[in-house]
Amino acid sequence: MRFDLTDLSLFQHICESGTITAGAECSHLTLASASERVRGMEATLGVALLRRDRRGVTPTPAGQTLLHHARLMTQQMALMHGELQQYGQGLKGLVRMSSNGAAFSEYLPTLLGSFLHRYPGISIDIEERASHEVVDALRRGACELGIAADSADLSGLRQLPFRHDTLVLIVPPGHALAARRSIGFDEVAGADFVGLDNDSALQQHIAQHARRQHGGLPAYRIRARSFEAVCRMVGSGAGIAVVPKVTAMRCARHSGIRRLTLEDAWAERTLVLCTRAGEPLSRHAGQLAAHLLGCQDDAALAWSSTA
Repeated sequence: MRFDLTDLSLFQHICESGTITAGAECSHLTLASASERVRGMEATLGVALLRRDRRGVTPTPAGQTLLHHARLMTQQMALMHGELQQYGQGLKGLVRMSSNGAAFSEYLPTLLGSFLHRYPGISIDIEERASHEVVDALRRGACELGIAADSADLSGLRQLPFRHDTLVLIVPPGHALAARRSIGFDEVAGADFVGLDNDSALQQHIAQHARRQHGGLPAYRIRARSFEAVCRMVGSGAGIAVVPKVTAMRCARHSGIRRLTLEDAWAERTLVLCTRAGEPLSRHAGQLAAHLLGCQDDAALAWSSTA
């Protein structure tokens, strides 16, 4: 089966416009050429891709599948052209990176901002993922650098400590626990919680230890998509929550929350900078790694392929 980009683009235009004539015009082809290409695709697959009637055409189930993949491929081509065009405009390098939520929201904005200011010819493509997804992305080569919690399975990856990440319990002002300085999670296991989405690495971390200690999950009254929103909801009295200490300190003034140290060992985490073991980084990824770790410029050589 051989479909070229013209075939895929034509098929997408036909489906989106509803007629072969309009699709041909969008693809800068004659109607005869467009019709021949569609017939060729159908003959190659041995199945009809379009339903034809007097009002136009619509994709069959097989056509829907082809349309889905055609859109993915044309989007990827557009992305490729956009990224390559940046090199013609002076870009010297692109570093792909993944990070868990805690590092993404609390530590990386300032660090990445200063890196980009220092290296104007380098761009960063970063995605926020759960820690286990960061690890998966590294292993399959979707990124060069990743930051994950050490609670994830980091086997097969090179790891260096990035930040210590202490988890704390936050409660509303005036809460019965607000005067406490520390607490064990078992004392609040049955309380109403505010949490992040289910796929959050932090929520999975809490759930794992809640099951292990108490045989069940915390009861969440509401979930939010950011640590800031969690803190605001707790400050408004919606419930209590477990968040990184650095988040609680930053949000305390505007949300009014009170912070308690969690006495449980699992509340002490380390965020680690990871790369694939045994594989040198590109020069630019090495420079970014050195910057994130607070190393001197020469230390980037130890991470890069030029070492």
